[in-house]
Amino acid sequence: MGDIKAEWEKALEEKDCEKLLELFDDYIDSIEDEETLRKELERLKGVAEECEDPYDLLHEIGHVYAHLDDAEAGIELYRRVAERKKDDPEEYATALYYLADAYEHFGMPEKAIETYQKLLKLEEEVLKNEREIALTLANLAVNYDELGETEKAIELMERAREIFERLNDEKNHMISLLDLAHFRYEVGDYNTAEALINEVLRNPRDDEIEINARLVEAEIFAGRDEYDRAFRAIRDALVKAINVSDEIFGLVFDTLTDFIEGLFNEGSYGVVAENMESFAELFEDDTAYFFRAIAELARWKAGEDGAKERFDGLYSKVENEELRSVLDEWKRPKLSLSVGL
Repeated sequence: MGDIKAEWEKALEEKDCEKLLELFDDYIDSIEDEETLRKELERLKGVAEECEDPYDLLHEIGHVYAHLDDAEAGIELYRRVAERKKDDPEEYATALYYLADAYEHFGMPEKAIETYQKLLKLEEEVLKNEREIALTLANLAVNYDELGETEKAIELMERAREIFERLNDEKNHMISLLDLAHFRYEVGDYNTAEALINEVLRNPRDDEIEINARLVEAEIFAGRDEYDRAFRAIRDALVKAINVSDEIFGLVFDTLTDFIEGLFNEGSYGVVAENMESFAELFEDDTAYFFRAIAELARWKAGEDGAKERFDGLYSKVENEELRSVLDEWKRPKLSLSVGL
């Protein structure tokens, strides 16, 4: 502890932002009481706002404040940085983006919209960078959708899509089509949503875009009660995600379990039982037993003879505690809820 504290004090004194970021996790984790932690964060904030590129450090500080149920204290630091950057339009635009992103990240979409609108004005009137204008329009759209103003979100995302297409920015064009498909799904326009997804899947794409396209496709199928097709779309996403990253795989896996849980809550046991083997086949560890156990749980809930015994046998082979806890949760009776991805 002594060595890291000495290094920390030296970095603070020298305003060495890179070193502070390097030491941040270990030093902050070593502080045991909240009062000391808050005092240390206050010292750090005074240095961080003067950093040439402060945003990674601000992100870490913001998360600690959020852990202390004081996200506003972290966001205030982003505001102070933005105020310091006002004289340089490029720097100010960057600071506004990170401030808006922080509002969005900490669940304040109204404030995010207000900040993105300031950024859009700066980009349109001063910086005139079309790609940045389109990115800001897209961010505005996502936050309007978060507030339930989906028609406004569609209007803004259409503007972003047109710019990306004109600039031949293929990746962001595909992402805008994905978002538009999701928005169209939300307003019940499933045919338009499906056409947009098909356009994404017909074009050259990276794996993450394809995975997200499959998840939106699954939403659309589920919205039409075409559950077998929804399962196939999620399976396609899961197969692709296995080779992308743990984070993306986790997202798809969670989407799948949420979907299954929705079907259980709705009493759609047959469709669950019929689709689990296709997922079990993807795994060689106890995850395969997890999916086969889900199928037998569905049959048990449907009243099929012998399903409980088959479930118990498969359940005993699931060693992963997290997977077992999911099965434990689903065994219990639930209130009827609508299916949602």
